[in-house]
Formats: sequence, structure tokens, C-alpha cells
Amino acid sequence: MSFKHLGHSTAKNDFNFTQPEPKVLEKFENQHPDSLYVVNLLCNEFTSLCPITGQPDWATITIRYVPNKLCVESKSLKLYLFSFRNHGEFHEDVINRMTKDLFALMNPHYLQIYGKFHARGGIAIHPFVEKWNKINPQAKAEIRELLKNNPQLEAQF
Repeated sequence: MSFKHLGHSTAKNDFNFTQPEPKVLEKFENQHPDSLYVVNLLCNEFTSLCPITGQPDWATITIRYVPNKLCVESKSLKLYLFSFRNHGEFHEDVINRMTKDLFALMNPHYLQIYGKFHARGGIAIHPFVEKWNKINPQAKAEIRELLKNNPQLEAQF
């Protein structure tokens, strides 16, 4: 396995953090493709910009997925999330973009992303997106049960 980012220094000049960069995302083979399991990823220091005012928006991003054949490499995910830092986009668009990019990268059985954006102007926006792959009904029921019995992140939602 060869990664461009993991195990290597990341210089500030290596990336343009003015727009989301899905090309920075890397993947690796799921070593347990016969098992259904949930991967929970939590980024509690996410930042982007309001597309109208340019003011910073802060959020906790929760990503949960049930891998199929591939998983996302975490350092590349961190760099991808950082690429939103100086980009202006509405909260709903941010979460939908992440869902599309990560689903295209991994093609998981299931993916959900929740953005818990801090209140600004008295209103907190918490977009939630989930996407299912085409799987048989029995596997879908097993995944639903896994998610229901995975209390680790319940408090986040």
C-alpha cells in the first residue's frame, strides 16, 4: 500500500485550501469485507466560510459508514476537510458535497454525514445526509440494527 500523505510531511504550500479538494482523498482495501461494521469518524474542529458574508462557520462533522471493499484513509480525510477552510458554501451544500465525494471514493454499503454547525445569528443549522448502496434487504436490515446498537455517537445526533 502506498499513500501520498500518510507517513509524509504535509507542507502548507502542498494544497490550495480555497476550495474543497476531493482529489486529496485516498482509500485502502477493507480487510474485513465479509463483516458488516460501522466506522465512526468525528471532526470537531471543522471550519468553512459563509458564502455571502465570508464569516467563519464552525462545526462538528460526524461521518459514519459501513465499508464495502474500500475505506477512507484518515490523514487524507483530514486534508480534505481542511480544504473547506477558506471556501464559502452553505452548510447544507457542504454536507451534501462531502457525501457525494466520500461515496464516490469508497462506494460503501452505507454512509451518513451530520454537520453540527454552531449558531450564528441565533440559528444553528444541523444538516444530515445518508446514502445507501444497492444491497439486499437482509444486509440493509443488519446495517440498520448495527447503527441502532452503536450508541457511541448517539449523543451527537
